[in-house]
Amino acid sequence: MNTFDLPRRFAAEALGTGLLVATVVGSGIMAETLTHDTALALLGNTLATGAMLVVLITILGPVSGAHFNPAVSLVFCLNRSLPTRDLPAYLAAQFLGGIAGTIAAHLMFALPVLELATKLRAGPAQWFSETVATFGLVAVILAGLRFEQRAVPWLVGLYITAAYWFTASTSFANPAVALARSLTDTFSGIRPIDLPGFIIAELLGALIALALMGWLLRPGITQQSQSVKAKQ
Repeated sequence: MNTFDLPRRFAAEALGTGLLVATVVGSGIMAETLTHDTALALLGNTLATGAMLVVLITILGPVSGAHFNPAVSLVFCLNRSLPTRDLPAYLAAQFLGGIAGTIAAHLMFALPVLELATKLRAGPAQWFSETVATFGLVAVILAGLRFEQRAVPWLVGLYITAAYWFTASTSFANPAVALARSLTDTFSGIRPIDLPGFIIAELLGALIALALMGWLLRPGITQQSQSVKAKQ
């Protein structure tokens, strides 16, 4: 049971999401500045993001659960791991923290505080990629918590590192991060008009993962009954 009060958990979610977005946006800006090779820039962006996720989940997980993602918080609320009354605070912290992260990245690189993105990210392939990316993320979290809780920071960091490369969308998998990235006209940006498709796809992927993993990770009642009878 979490022993931290809601204000501290709110702060942890805002801080974690802010640092995550600052890493995504900032490493994208740095990569774009240092190289014109898109693949190399994406690799730099990927490694920084995966590494930061491991750090943030390790240090802030004991405080708030280290969701940093409205889709994850929604799943935890639906499976009763997060009280419904706490969900609005988690969502507010994540969205506000994400926007603050974009602002921080811009200030570090002497860019305008906020800029609307112009990078096109739309179409069925992008939306399906986000569904798959978020499905995989939530599945990894749920299975990790079920079988190897201490490994969750590494599991999530490694999954996102891989998903950057096997999805056409580069795996946003996070509505708060998507919104924050719509406010930067840099390497990691997404046009605001493209947000609805991404967010719907992300929530859909999260709900599919919740349904499937809820069944997959629950031992079969029939099998258990047969085992008990066999022992008798």
